[in-house]
Amino acid sequence: MARYTGPMTKKSRRFGTDLVGNDKAFERRPYAPGVHGRGRTKDSEYSLQLKEKQKARYAYGVLEKQFHRYYEEASRRPGRTGDLLLRILESRLDNVVYRAGFASTRRQARQMVSHGHILVNGKKVNIPSFRVTPLDIIDVRAKSQEMTPFVIARETFGERDVPGWLTVKPNKMRVLVHQLPTREQIVLDVNEQEIVELYSR
Repeated sequence: MARYTGPMTKKSRRFGTDLVGNDKAFERRPYAPGVHGRGRTKDSEYSLQLKEKQKARYAYGVLEKQFHRYYEEASRRPGRTGDLLLRILESRLDNVVYRAGFASTRRQARQMVSHGHILVNGKKVNIPSFRVTPLDIIDVRAKSQEMTPFVIARETFGERDVPGWLTVKPNKMRVLVHQLPTREQIVLDVNEQEIVELYSR
């Protein structure tokens, strides 16, 4: 299955939640696309579970096969599977670049990583799915810092809320990972237990 590259606002409206973060177009029209918007039919239990999974997949820009691998990894670990699944997704390098405020969307963050603008502990990493660990230091490469997206990120840094598990030094374009996030630190409108129940069928 190919990665979705279409307009994310359309997906946000379909699922009734902002999958991008600060999506002004969604804020203006937060109802389902189409002439009549969202219908009044009640979703089945399965469709509700599927909807929650799709919300998470589209939010993080993850393919189905990869998402399922993340679930299987989470299910093998001790602890709440849903919380662990979201923690795995949050620890992706592209997500950390986004959460730090260096990119306006996860899609833009993925491109930044893929194009070699990001260093982890001093080494270039161009794999968006790379997983960060506590005490990792993420930097924007020095020669990339004057590119327009990073200049904008520095100038608008105060407009973004950075989660407590990260410390950002915008003047250095540096991020320190203190720890992996708890569920309370993950801002995502998704019911992860529905995803667990879907895969447990």
